[in-house]
Formats: sequence, C-alpha cells, structure tokens
Amino acid sequence: MATTRTATTQWKGPLMGGAGTVSLDTSGVGTYEVSWPSRAEAANGKTSPEELIAAAHSSCYSMALSHGLAGAGTPPETVQTVANVTFQPGEGITGITLAVKARVPGLTAEAFEAAAQDAKANCPVSKALAGVNITLEAELLS
Repeated sequence: MATTRTATTQWKGPLMGGAGTVSLDTSGVGTYEVSWPSRAEAANGKTSPEELIAAAHSSCYSMALSHGLAGAGTPPETVQTVANVTFQPGEGITGITLAVKARVPGLTAEAFEAAAQDAKANCPVSKALAGVNITLEAELLS
C-alpha cells in the first residue's frame, strides 16, 4: 500500500532577503523557519532543505539497516545514524556521509559491514538521491 506524505513551504520575498516556513503537514509535528542564510551560512535556529534531507536519510537508513539485520536473524539492540549533507552554493548538494553505530549481538564486523552497505544501497532515500555521492562509515559496537 502506497503512502503519501506532505510538507508545505510558504516563502516571502527574494532568495537572498526573503524567508519562509516549512510545515510538516501529514504528521503535524511542526512548522520551521527557513532562509537562504540558514542554508548557505549558519543555521541560526532555522532549518534548510539539506537538514530536512539529512533527517529523512538518517531515519530511512536506520530503518533499512534494522530491517535487514532482523531479517537475517540478528536484530539490532540499537542503531544510531548521523547523516551529513553538504551543500555548496552554486553547485547544490555535493555529498552525503552516513555514519552509523550499532549494537548487534552475535554479529561479526564483516557481516555488519555487509549489512550496512546493503542498507545504504537499498534504503529508499539513498535510491532517491542516487545522483549524489553517498559515503558510509559503519561501526559495530561491542
């Protein structure tokens, strides 16, 4: 069954001097301010498209890895994923680094690396961002 999620941005003014808000409509969990400086310089309490992509990617990746590990008979105790999305004004998103740390009882480092790479390749957000260089740092916690 397909699902659709919705967010709405209201923008006022030109790119450089304008500002806006983005609301997470489906969940209703919040409305967040956005601006060019929050995207290209310091966040200053506002979000950016790249931060929202980082949130989507880190959560999607964690779910994909957890699902793959459980399906292989080694469910994780914990999975923590940090996604760093790099934005270069004038170029766009130039790269994403996923850094995952997980505690998976009974799993070897080699098997964890394979599962982590598989999740990177098959997470729906990774697939949607296929044109971007995505790197992975994976650490199995003991």
